[in-house]
Amino acid sequence: MKVLVLSTMVPFVHGGAEELCDHLVGNLRLAGVDAEAFRIPFTWNPADRLIDEMVIARTLRLDNVDRVIALKFPAYLMPHPRKVIWVLHQHRQAYDLWRNPLDDLSSHAHGADVRTAIHRADTELIPQARQVFANSQNVARRLKTYCGVDAAPLYHPPPDAGRFYTRPAEDFLYFPSRINPLKRQDLVLAALSQTRLPVRVCFSGPTDGPAFERKCAELAQRSGFANRVQSLDAVSEEEKRDLYARSLGVLFPPVDEDYGYVTLEAMLAHKPVITCKDSGGPLEFVVHRETGLVAEPTPEALAAAMDELWEHRERAARWGAAGRQRYDDLRISWSYVTERLLQ
Repeated sequence: MKVLVLSTMVPFVHGGAEELCDHLVGNLRLAGVDAEAFRIPFTWNPADRLIDEMVIARTLRLDNVDRVIALKFPAYLMPHPRKVIWVLHQHRQAYDLWRNPLDDLSSHAHGADVRTAIHRADTELIPQARQVFANSQNVARRLKTYCGVDAAPLYHPPPDAGRFYTRPAEDFLYFPSRINPLKRQDLVLAALSQTRLPVRVCFSGPTDGPAFERKCAELAQRSGFANRVQSLDAVSEEEKRDLYARSLGVLFPPVDEDYGYVTLEAMLAHKPVITCKDSGGPLEFVVHRETGLVAEPTPEALAAAMDELWEHRERAARWGAAGRQRYDDLRISWSYVTERLLQ
């Protein structure tokens, strides 16, 4: 069987979606399938370009492929009689991020028309697939809410899941993620200025744009606690696993995250997670006061959660161990994912 994993790519950007695509291809091959990845170059700026991107996807023809597994907008619009869609995310600026401060579509002169075109394409064409999956309950919920499309959640492990380990906790909380407004490093910095205790936070991850990175750096300097912040930029996977292992706990308070490897990686490293009530995907795994803490998305509430982990180390260790047990109980594996996608 020849299977094409179809996605999009923004040149020089490599994140969780790109890693998932690579790992899916690798695990399909391990299952005895002749699999390849095909990525369509993608840009969303200016907004009018999104119409062209959808046309490109809809006019692709790949007749020498037995099965297409499509992952992202607009790649999943490509027609194929044996297409399975595993939605990682739609174009969120046309949905839950419309008129959000992080939205760059609604302010465009033709933004409303582009949004309508995206809604129409998703609503009409996604249901034409043989099966529709989503990579989390959160993504499935959005599909149902905005497009009336049912999708079965299908969880997958993070890259190199078997290589995570744990060590005794040291004096820092770890926040590994791209430096991006949706991940809310600025919220963590604002919270750090309000903690009662001398909480230290280690950030790591590449930046998606210099403006937000500068904002975070200025916030740390202006608040007078720069000595409690460590920024490591991008780190190797080995270094990242070591930081997880040595941390007291993990911070991950994004805005309505689709899925989020950070939560799962923390669970694999036996570390409790602090997330927020509006963080989306992490809420499918973090059980409040059992495997971590779920706070209101305010500096005050997040500061209180950070103080609690900092002050109660044994409690944090128990929650971290419970998180690892929860991961095992969920039976998240690539063998199950590939089995479902090939049905």
